[in-house]
Amino acid sequence: MIYLLESLITSKTRIKLLLKFFLNPETRAYLQELATEFGESSNGIRVELNRLTEAKLLQSKNSGRTVLYKANTNHALYQDIRNVVRKYVGIDRLVEDLVAELGQVDAAYITGDYARGVDSGLIDLVLVGQVNPDSLRKAIEKTGKLIRRKIRPLVLNKKEFRQLRKRLDIDHALPIWGKQLGIGAETISAP
Repeated sequence: MIYLLESLITSKTRIKLLLKFFLNPETRAYLQELATEFGESSNGIRVELNRLTEAKLLQSKNSGRTVLYKANTNHALYQDIRNVVRKYVGIDRLVEDLVAELGQVDAAYITGDYARGVDSGLIDLVLVGQVNPDSLRKAIEKTGKLIRRKIRPLVLNKKEFRQLRKRLDIDHALPIWGKQLGIGAETISAP
């Protein structure tokens, strides 16, 4: 899937923008912020932002002299693009191969870079529940190789989760499994 997306979309900047805005629909960003994050010129990013905005995949809002961008969640292709992006990153495999095999997982969240839409190669995974440590280690190793990313898990019980919720920035996390545990984002239910 990694090579498929890169062969379909030849602009690396466009891929970064799709990841940024479609991994987590709550993501909002300004041009200069994106240029700094991507380490690219603002002109190249502006061109791609304009193309995605003209296609109505992104929405823009003027805020003084700056423009704030976000994914257009009402676009007919929004969910399809989001699914492709999630497959590109490997979140679909993470859910199928990892969470489903571990034991009693009440909820799973992706935090850190991927929750902010940054494809850094390191997925921070918060699991809430009772997890078999040997199964977790094996599943992390197997899934990490399949999706070509390092997975850094943190296993918490519900009490620990409530205590660390703010510190983990769960309000901006990407819920990938189970029921909501007190956050306002969408949640993908367990199959």
